[in-house]
Amino acid sequence: MKIATWNVNSAKARLPLIIDWLRTTSPDVVLFQEIKCETAAFPAAAFEELGYHVNAVGQKAYNGVALLSKAPAEDVLTRLPGEPEDEQARYVEATVSGVRIASLYLPNGNPVPGEKFAYKLRWMDRLYDHARTLLAREIPVVLGGDYNIIPEARDVFSPQAFAGDALFRPESRAKFRALLNLGLTEAYRALHDDDRAYTFWDYQAGSWPRDNGLRIDHFLLSPQAADRLAGCSIDRGPRGLEKASDHTPVVLELRDA
Repeated sequence: MKIATWNVNSAKARLPLIIDWLRTTSPDVVLFQEIKCETAAFPAAAFEELGYHVNAVGQKAYNGVALLSKAPAEDVLTRLPGEPEDEQARYVEATVSGVRIASLYLPNGNPVPGEKFAYKLRWMDRLYDHARTLLAREIPVVLGGDYNIIPEARDVFSPQAFAGDALFRPESRAKFRALLNLGLTEAYRALHDDDRAYTFWDYQAGSWPRDNGLRIDHFLLSPQAADRLAGCSIDRGPRGLEKASDHTPVVLELRDA
């Protein structure tokens, strides 16, 4: 099973690029973040023409996630449990071919301190609680998406420049480690030890040509999914195209059960 995650920074604005990439790469499951449209406005028909079942959770102009799958998605969950009053569209989860898969868009959290940072930390606590529930089921689980977390100093071009940023704050990184300590495996790092592997490059300050990036898009796997881990790679190609998203896709491969 090939699963891709990609913060597309507007599904409609990037649609031709996304369609071209899907035709070339043909993942079995695709996780989008920042679709930036209401659910009804998501260009589902374009993806259905490629053979995907579509589950999108959107809101006007901001956030939004989607889970596309060639096999039908079952038992779809459209909100992260734990805070019923939270209306932000940041989570969708479903079972596809026996694997429980989520597309998540974790809050950015800036500026620090402030309510946005407090919301980020609460959201991570909710994700921890939900991940613990999923792990208790002892099934293959894949939590993929834009975590807005720089796990280690080597995952950012300048640790000093991001020392006070919500993505790199000690509190944020500690909560990410807490997820791993539950027994989740961070797929890319399980297979690669490189120090300049990035998934995001800002539009400003020549970040892309200078390779001033961040690695903030991740796959976390339950033990049952980690046992099937066959590959995890960052496809830098789409970031170099005209009118690209500021993120690039990450592709996970799981062996058959």
